[in-house]
Amino acid sequence: MTKPKITMQDIADRLNISKNSVSQALSGKAGVSEETRRLIFRTADELGYVYTGSRKRSAGQAEQTGGTGSIALVATDFAFSMRGFFGEIYLTIEKEVQKRGKSLQIQSISKQMMDEEALPAFIEQREVDGILILSHLSTDYMNKLVDTGIPTVLIDHHHPDVHADAILTNNRFSAYRAVKYLSELGHSRMGFIGNTSFSPSYYERLEGFHLAHHELGLIVNPEWIVSDALEDPEFLEKRIGAMGEQPTAWFCVNDGLGFIVNSTVQNMGYQVPTDISIVSFDNGQLSRLATPKTTTMAVDLALFGQTAIRQLFWRMEQPEAPYMELLLPTTLIERDSTSSPRA
Repeated sequence: MTKPKITMQDIADRLNISKNSVSQALSGKAGVSEETRRLIFRTADELGYVYTGSRKRSAGQAEQTGGTGSIALVATDFAFSMRGFFGEIYLTIEKEVQKRGKSLQIQSISKQMMDEEALPAFIEQREVDGILILSHLSTDYMNKLVDTGIPTVLIDHHHPDVHADAILTNNRFSAYRAVKYLSELGHSRMGFIGNTSFSPSYYERLEGFHLAHHELGLIVNPEWIVSDALEDPEFLEKRIGAMGEQPTAWFCVNDGLGFIVNSTVQNMGYQVPTDISIVSFDNGQLSRLATPKTTTMAVDLALFGQTAIRQLFWRMEQPEAPYMELLLPTTLIERDSTSSPRA
């Protein structure tokens, strides 16, 4: 029977310390005391840990340098293709990394890489000081990255089984604010459109939608909750057209869905916003191209990048601190797709 591979987590569990501390010691970086470093090396040898990526360093030979000088940014092919949203985050990250005297190494993660759990070479060889994960990869693959012991921060994604810092939009409160805004206009019959299985962010926006209805004493009509929505005109035309009656307002989890809903209800003979109001999310290009332009919850993309870098560099200096999630606010931008409902 094959002997199980010893991981950094095994060493950390044996010593009751964080995996990041083990990583710092084995890679020869500062951040742990000399006594702890020696203990980690001794325990690694006792457990039969196999050193990969670079040659084994003895405690006395450990390099007390400032690190490799590089930061990794990884994301799926799909995320990198979403230039309108993630492009600005990437540009901000690149600028912030350069301001701190480091370089940015970028790797698109294909489905094959995720299926095979194949790490980029510069991560496998520990040639970076920190990892930024942009949007969502598979949970197993994210844990593969975290298990390297390299400080890691997630951007616009989190999962209860991934133990790493995360920078997120305050999705629940933002959706709550959107519903409350519609309520203040006089709407009480509101619907939700999104695909909650696609992202935790969309599920959280549905929770905020329900929270606002609860707080405001409004009743949610289950027929108006489209939680499996596709960004496809034909799909939405069928789902919305099959409803017995329409809500007076739709809350859409992103601008793409808002754009399609806008054109769909107008094709059905309704006027926006006279008959139906629409609020979307992100403040992307489609919210400005729609006719009428869409009221939306704006996400500060530059703030995303700045906060992610600040958190990653802090985590590199504080590897044993508890993991945390930072929630960033949104701003309601009122445009022409919303008004009071017909009397």
